[in-house]
Amino acid sequence: MYKLGPGEKASTVMLYSNNAFVRGDVVTKDNVRVSIWLRTQGVPNYIHLLKAQILLFGGTPPKSITNDELYFPTSQIIAFHLAPPLADPVDYDANEANRTMADVNLGLGTFIVKGKLRISTHTDFATSIEVGRATWLSIYEADITNAFLTQMPPIHVPMMLVRPEQMSFGL
Repeated sequence: MYKLGPGEKASTVMLYSNNAFVRGDVVTKDNVRVSIWLRTQGVPNYIHLLKAQILLFGGTPPKSITNDELYFPTSQIIAFHLAPPLADPVDYDANEANRTMADVNLGLGTFIVKGKLRISTHTDFATSIEVGRATWLSIYEADITNAFLTQMPPIHVPMMLVRPEQMSFGL
């Protein structure tokens, strides 16, 4: 099993793909803000997770797998966040002018996210998502549920990253 080196930390995260939900500990440098890590230049091609718990969708019932270590392709991640109760400060200034929070419902594989997207007050929602070229969007005050796992309680996170080209947006 991987041993943390000097200057490293392990943070429990949850990541989502179109057919999997993964919870595990990601190893980063101490100074990395994990909640926005996927936006940075130094993201590897594979996210290395320790104590990974994987829930695979594609059959009934979903299949559960555990691995001491898992290397998950970054390109397949469609959403990512720190596992509660862990949280970083949000990535915006609440006093920034000309911004508002829009309520959104996201289709995220088999998951449904009800949250808020910060957009300009000078454009409508459709324009905001059409002209945006960000690889990752921040969604705030997100409540995450799964349509096929009704016994799973909602997961609430103050902030998560989503890959907009992999989402459907409902208002």
